[in-house]
Amino acid sequence: MTLSLPQSLHTRQGQPVACRRLLGEGGQGRVFEVTVDGATHALKLYHPHMAPPAQRGRIERAVQGGPPSAHFLWPTHVVAGPGEAFGYLMPLRPARFRSVPDLVTRRVTSTFPALLTAAAELASAFHELHAKGLAYCDISWGNVFLDPKSGEVLVCDNDNVDVDGADTATVLGTPRFMAPEIVRGEAGPTVRTDRFSLAVLLFQMLFNGHPLEGAREAKVRCLDGPALEQLYGTRPLYVLDPADASNRPVKGIHDNVLIFQKIWPPTLRRLFEIAFTEGLMNPGRRPTEGEWRRALLATRDLLYPCGACGHPNALDADALRTGDAGRCWSCGGAIGPVTWIDLEGAAVALPVGGALYPNHLGERNDFGAPAAQVEAHPEDARRRGLRNRTPTPWSLTRPDGALVSVPPGRAAALEPDYTLDFGQARGRVHRTR
Repeated sequence: MTLSLPQSLHTRQGQPVACRRLLGEGGQGRVFEVTVDGATHALKLYHPHMAPPAQRGRIERAVQGGPPSAHFLWPTHVVAGPGEAFGYLMPLRPARFRSVPDLVTRRVTSTFPALLTAAAELASAFHELHAKGLAYCDISWGNVFLDPKSGEVLVCDNDNVDVDGADTATVLGTPRFMAPEIVRGEAGPTVRTDRFSLAVLLFQMLFNGHPLEGAREAKVRCLDGPALEQLYGTRPLYVLDPADASNRPVKGIHDNVLIFQKIWPPTLRRLFEIAFTEGLMNPGRRPTEGEWRRALLATRDLLYPCGACGHPNALDADALRTGDAGRCWSCGGAIGPVTWIDLEGAAVALPVGGALYPNHLGERNDFGAPAAQVEAHPEDARRRGLRNRTPTPWSLTRPDGALVSVPPGRAAALEPDYTLDFGQARGRVHRTR
């Protein structure tokens, strides 16, 4: 049964909008599931007082400019009606996408590979947005959804997007995600404040905690306005600040942060350290989206199951190059031996079931279907091979100089000091002790 909207609405092109059901309601307006010419969309319909001319102008520019990428549930059509009725259509979010709070509170579970993929996709999404000269203005865990199985992400509420530095934003951000200079009232939303909010969001996803909430926050009896301004604006302090331990995570309260600081490798932890030490008061020192993406994908490339308990571990590339895989964060047992490949300086772990993607083999930013799959030897589980899933042959060079062709569909043996030439990339196989 078709429901009636409060007004008779239509797109700017004159197409009638038919409401199917109310999806939600917030401070700015209501969101409906609607149909237009038989196709299903989501409609955000503003409360009249929440759609001033500046907001309407942002929506109209967004519709005209189009989405930065497929990561965004971007406005597609302006919707209007009698009186002051105003809103916009956007794609409907598929049910498989869940909120970041669902993930952090364990209402849904994910895997390390999917989590790192989602974090890297978020960095890519906001890079694509910023490259168009736009600032999101309100990056937070309420505006992002992810598929906990695949790591795909969708960014919603894109009606807050504005031209970088325009100083016309009607939304300054979400508490606990806003950059300190916004909290102090010294600046408005920009690409640089987006980068701070992105770092907070990534920390929430990967550490299940807040980067500024440690012992200091735990001692506050009433989180009123002055306390919040001090914690997040005038005296913010990173919980893992190497020079000041006064805001360390408290055991029994911030256990997730205490655990995950042992899991993630030094290269990734270092980016967070820069974001929340130098980057707290110097917006120019905040890591860029490209830096986050590279570090997150490098971390995903080095996930390897513990040889004793099977839990995934994020290996340290520098330690691998010394031949030491380290010990498991979960059971303390030896992770190794670890088989990995050095792709001209980029280390990629090769556990059974692992894969190399076109991105690894020279095809930039392509993480679609695997280009190569790691398989156990059918007669000896200690040995493994790399199955060629590409349409072109590879070549393998053994330590004695013998050259072997690896045609599509065949597997190359993964033995120490074997070299694989994939065409656009070369890699040398290693195994730790």
